[in-house]
Amino acid sequence: MRGRAAGPVALIVVVAIAGLTWIGVNTGGGEQGKAPSMTTSAPAPPLSSPTTPVSPSTAQAQLDTLDVKGRAPKTGYERSEFGQAWTDDVTVAQGRNGCDTRNDVLRRDLTAITVKPGSRECVVLSGILLDPYSGKTIDFMRGEKTSPAVQIDHVVAMSDAWQKGAAQWDRAKRTDFANDPANLQATDGPTNQKKGNGDAATWLPPNKAYRCTYVSRQIAVKAHYGLWVTAAEKDAMARTLATC
Repeated sequence: MRGRAAGPVALIVVVAIAGLTWIGVNTGGGEQGKAPSMTTSAPAPPLSSPTTPVSPSTAQAQLDTLDVKGRAPKTGYERSEFGQAWTDDVTVAQGRNGCDTRNDVLRRDLTAITVKPGSRECVVLSGILLDPYSGKTIDFMRGEKTSPAVQIDHVVAMSDAWQKGAAQWDRAKRTDFANDPANLQATDGPTNQKKGNGDAATWLPPNKAYRCTYVSRQIAVKAHYGLWVTAAEKDAMARTLATC
């Protein structure tokens, strides 16, 4: 599944992989409405780096701590079970900053951004995404027809999480999971749609150079939240880490 001022502001995230202070799939497009004409070079403060990169051997060791079980039924799953989409009201460290999670992630993952003045200057109007999933460079422009070009992916999909432990969580924990920056990545919209709700056994980023990081992020998220993996998923993760 699956986004990119006078004076460019480069906000670069160190992606992925240990279970530290925490970083869910955008199933649809972006914000609605036409792009406002005013911009500013002073966006709200970026999110802190959600995780610290780890070695493949460390990721493998963390993978080995995860429970291995079959996929539970999808019965009862609805997007609403994970709370309001892109809320700011979460308990992870970078929450409650006055900006919704989607715009937080756009500010973190895009460069050369412009933002809408006022209201904490949260809303990203434009920017450039070097998409880690596809390897493409994408020009982002906010608008009803253009926002879906950049979507926010839940690295561990919400439906996948539901079938591997999240169905037993309370609403607050599911809301945190769905808005946790460690589990969110701005990415190419069509690529995000191809991923769907897949796990590592059914989908990996087409950009092979990013697969080690991607799998390590999934492992870190699952370890942090106490989710399990299927046998096929664990095998796919281990095969990927063996190539790193």
